[in-house]
Amino acid sequence: MELLTETVTESELTQYEIERNKPMPSLNHSLVQGNLVFELKTLLRKQYTVLSEIELIMPEKPNAVPDIAIYPKLQIDFLEDKTAMSQLPLTTIEILSPSQTEGELVAKAQRYFAAGVKSCWIVLPLFKAIVVFSAADKSKIFTEEMTLVDPVTGIELPLAEAFAE
Repeated sequence: MELLTETVTESELTQYEIERNKPMPSLNHSLVQGNLVFELKTLLRKQYTVLSEIELIMPEKPNAVPDIAIYPKLQIDFLEDKTAMSQLPLTTIEILSPSQTEGELVAKAQRYFAAGVKSCWIVLPLFKAIVVFSAADKSKIFTEEMTLVDPVTGIELPLAEAFAE
């Protein structure tokens, strides 16, 4: 097994960060994002459409790219692809990257609420926890041994698998 020795400390923006206007994800970020997408699609596929890394056209610039967006079930037409969504999702999910602060993600959540998103989840990989905002000023923390319950959408998600290796 290879020992990981790279850390995120460089202050210069990478090409990824410039192109996407968001921080470079990490190993933990990637693992948790993949797990969440898999679990959400497994549980919610019939009612919701779960999208990863889709650009949202925001009322005020710049546009945003949440790690995960949950929509009411969308009719997908593979002949008419989209690179950005003007329809905002019900829920956005942001996963804390090593180069971000919790405050930055809370500010993003505030922006999503102002645009009309109904709930925002902030994932904290280090603590194996997810903070669910049901309003701009109302939140609840769920940890890995709990079942997350989003009071706005009614989505329930057991978190053990979200943080599984």
